[in-house]
Amino acid sequence: MTTILSRSNPYPLTPQAEAGVAPGSRDIEELVGNTPLIRLKNLAADLPSGVRVYGKAEFFNPGGSVKDRAALSMVRDGERRGLLSPGKTIIDASSGNTGIAYAWIGAALGYQVRICLPENASPERKKMLKAFGAEVTLTSAQEGTDGAQRLVKEIVAREPGRYFYPDQYNNDANWRAHYHGTAGEIWEQTGGQITHFVAGLGTTGTFVGTTRRLKELNPLVQCLSFQPEFPLHGLEGMKHLATALVPGIWDEHLPDQQLWASTEEAYTMVKRLAREEGLFVGISAGAAVATSLKVARTLSEGVVVTILCDGADKYLSDRFWDED
Repeated sequence: MTTILSRSNPYPLTPQAEAGVAPGSRDIEELVGNTPLIRLKNLAADLPSGVRVYGKAEFFNPGGSVKDRAALSMVRDGERRGLLSPGKTIIDASSGNTGIAYAWIGAALGYQVRICLPENASPERKKMLKAFGAEVTLTSAQEGTDGAQRLVKEIVAREPGRYFYPDQYNNDANWRAHYHGTAGEIWEQTGGQITHFVAGLGTTGTFVGTTRRLKELNPLVQCLSFQPEFPLHGLEGMKHLATALVPGIWDEHLPDQQLWASTEEAYTMVKRLAREEGLFVGISAGAAVATSLKVARTLSEGVVVTILCDGADKYLSDRFWDED
């Protein structure tokens, strides 16, 4: 075969490319998961040599957060069960990240998306939702995602045939995304050496699914959950379970220990992660690292893994960046 090189086509085409398929190409939804595990070597420099702390970099997902995993799992589950079909609109309550995940997945798969979102969600989240074509309905900031959930249920009750309501707080496909994905990735990336898993509670899916699988792989792995220390807090996406609607997927018997995180510690750690590790992450990720370092400082040896839930690009309008 003669290869013709020209200005418009300087490279020869492979047989796959000639057939219209780029070699090595993937659909965008196939890029969810298999995120890197990053060692936090500078922040943990004062720890004993036998203690290591890692963050699972979930901002590498297409939508920029760990919620891509659960959202894709719930959408695919809805399709398999015949609950989601062409013409239906995906609707759910969200503090932002799951909504963004639904929005880009809906755009990629051809579904309309409607998200009920507390009005105090960051401007960046709202703009991202609209960029992906989602319809955004704002709800009371004081009621948080609990109020958003209540509104979604009212909307769906009025027009049940129009919507697919995954209900991320009560959908087992949420935690199963982490049972089948996140946990196995962490196990392989640490060579089975993980001793402690630390994760925050929002929908609780990340903690529930990852913990269940890690405990099967090694019952000695310590799995520690954390939540905001007060009902009013700045940890977007997280729940103070004692004063909120408790997700149906939550299992209070799973944590080996329940820890608490403060908004101020999270803000400080976000800036330290950027300046000392070169990691530009969100507020809940800051809380996760601050909590994980506290755990690590109680150890003489061990491998602590936490979740870097999302990137900081959704929080740039927050004032704490300008504070010393």
